[in-house]
Amino acid sequence: MRAVIMNRPGVVSIGERPMPVLEDPRDAIIKIIATCVCGSDLWPYRGIGSDPVDADMGHEYVGEVVEVGDAVRTVAPGDIVVGSFCYSCGECEICQAGYQSRCPNGGFTSAVGGTQAEYARIPLADGTLVATPGRPTEEQLASLLAASDVLGTGWFAADAAGAKPGATIAVVGDGAVGLCAVLAAKQLGAERIIAFSSHPDRAALAREFGATDIITTRGDEGVAELKALTEGLGAHGTAECVGTESAMQQAMAATRPGGYVGFVGVPHGGSLDMGKLFFSELHLHGGPAPVRRYLPTLIDLIYANAINPGKVFDLTVSLDDAAEAYRAMDERTAIKAMLLP
Repeated sequence: MRAVIMNRPGVVSIGERPMPVLEDPRDAIIKIIATCVCGSDLWPYRGIGSDPVDADMGHEYVGEVVEVGDAVRTVAPGDIVVGSFCYSCGECEICQAGYQSRCPNGGFTSAVGGTQAEYARIPLADGTLVATPGRPTEEQLASLLAASDVLGTGWFAADAAGAKPGATIAVVGDGAVGLCAVLAAKQLGAERIIAFSSHPDRAALAREFGATDIITTRGDEGVAELKALTEGLGAHGTAECVGTESAMQQAMAATRPGGYVGFVGVPHGGSLDMGKLFFSELHLHGGPAPVRRYLPTLIDLIYANAINPGKVFDLTVSLDDAAEAYRAMDERTAIKAMLLP
């Protein structure tokens, strides 16, 4: 089968990989209908944090089940399914508590083969995959693909930031995850949503998703503008959707004492000033998003046409043109690129 391979930093190609096969009775094999490039894929692309050598890529997907193991009960061949970037058993205490991304029996989907390919093997299918109510429209397909990672991750960020009726929520980061955090905060009932963005196209989409205010500056200046909008107090909660030390510092500074910071940006280095953290009296909650926790709700909202997170995809190319998708996202000429096998 055809698959996207990162040969080395900055070099992506299409190569041949063996067709996946069932390796465990709890596995499912899916035919990929749509996949995409993630912001986290850009770290190895830029040579940051790892040095990829002919690495399989991709962890977001919507697919059609083509084969299941004897122990699989919740999905069947022909089902259209969405899954998280993590696979999980769904039965252990950690999964039952809603933290499927840290399932002791699970792991990251990319560890068993990339989903930027024509087919993929999904372990622990019953605890990982969610079947849709039917075949999606083109618009619903894009939104379901967003639900596989960026929507679920943004939702976790907004949830961890305490988004609820009456709350003021700030969002640091205007990539696909940050934009989806804006959408999530709106759906969760936040009264005011302040997005940091210096890109007019992304700011416009943030507005469409529910942002009430846009701040175009960063760091201390951006925080000062936010404080001016909140009577000097800061936001009730902030979603940090970047992963850099400066983004985390900005999120903490933007949040009022006793507030909440939901952090989902994949970190690469950095540190926290423990003195500032101690006196901030902030609640910090984050990590790899438990997307599987939210998938049933997100799928229902998408099929009810209540949300359209698929608008974060502003570039669609064939799997064969994956290198173009990586370049566009690396150069920030695209928010998020969809790949169609």
